Amino acid sequence: GDRYPGSRFLDHFLRYQDDPNAKILLLLGEVGGIDEYDVIEAVKAGRITKPIIAWCIGTCASYFATEVQFGHAGAQARGDMETARAKNKAMREAGFFVPESFDKLPDVINQVYTQLVEEGEIVETPEDPTPQVPVDYTWAKKLGMVRKPANFISSIADDRGDELKYAGVTISEVFKQDLGVGGVLSLLWFRRRLPDYCTKFIEMILMVTADHGPAVSGAHNTIVTARAGKDLISALCSGLLTIGPRFGGALDDAAKQFSEAHDHGLSPRDFVEKMKKTNQLIMGIGHRIKSLANPDQRVVIIKEYAKKHFQSSPILDFALEVEQVTTRKRANLILNVDGCIAVCFVDMIRSCGAFTQEECEDLMTFGCLNGMFVLGRSIGFIGHYID
Repeated sequence: GDRYPGSRFLDHFLRYQDDPNAKILLLLGEVGGIDEYDVIEAVKAGRITKPIIAWCIGTCASYFATEVQFGHAGAQARGDMETARAKNKAMREAGFFVPESFDKLPDVINQVYTQLVEEGEIVETPEDPTPQVPVDYTWAKKLGMVRKPANFISSIADDRGDELKYAGVTISEVFKQDLGVGGVLSLLWFRRRLPDYCTKFIEMILMVTADHGPAVSGAHNTIVTARAGKDLISALCSGLLTIGPRFGGALDDAAKQFSEAHDHGLSPRDFVEKMKKTNQLIMGIGHRIKSLANPDQRVVIIKEYAKKHFQSSPILDFALEVEQVTTRKRANLILNVDGCIAVCFVDMIRSCGAFTQEECEDLMTFGCLNGMFVLGRSIGFIGHYID
């Protein structure tokens, strides 16, 4: 009954007639239009030979005193021939299987299907297993079967299973393998387990950066805040907020400066001259009282460990050559503990085989070296607060 139909019943029925896999044709028409009669003519002409089950809706129209439009398209009979009753009668007379009423349509489908199976026209095949219907989330939540997912996800820790996991390693396995603080840090910061010599080096960084006396700015602020009667967290934050390029926050920049100079093939002397011409400080170089003749034992410990355990140490070697250049100008322009930690850390992550070159660059960009200083020095700041 549509005014501008895109296709007609006959178009599809002829296609299904020619499809050997189609055994029964089902037509559901409506009041209005004459498309059903086209199908009737095709059956009478022998063009369609497969059994057709059909029903035309709108038989209730005769119960209304006036013409009634049906459906979203406003189907309406424009003559007796277009009424649902007339169409159903014509289709039944043409040999279609037409039920007495719409509610009998399933019975007719079952009847025709069973008959074709008995005649061998249809060979039944086993159906696929019925898929399990998922439980409605709202219903399951009320029953306590599920909980609302967290708004935050993490790639480093997971508490959803039987036990806590760090980067996929269960907490019981952490203790069973004696991973230590360095191992836990490698799992949570780098999302992988590093070789034992690397985790030991991480622990050494935390140990040598734990404190440097009460006179440095961070410890001083922590002590003053504690004496003012503030709580531990406030005192700790007061100390941490002093960390920057002039106190403890030079590790990332030192790692970047030395590694870039080495990677670009600069000689130690050219590197020093370049920094001088551009009026830049060389991060990680210089100490107020220490010198080559009076070395900082923290630097000695870090340097010797790297030389002994790392696969290679090109950035450390480059930094030591730079130190030879800078100390000619002034004895205290040595590779300090920040610089030594920084260059050794770069050598460690580049040579341990756990990271790609891009990942190594990202780690330095993300500030993880300064993070290690923050973590280590927090130990000392808390100590000063308690003291």
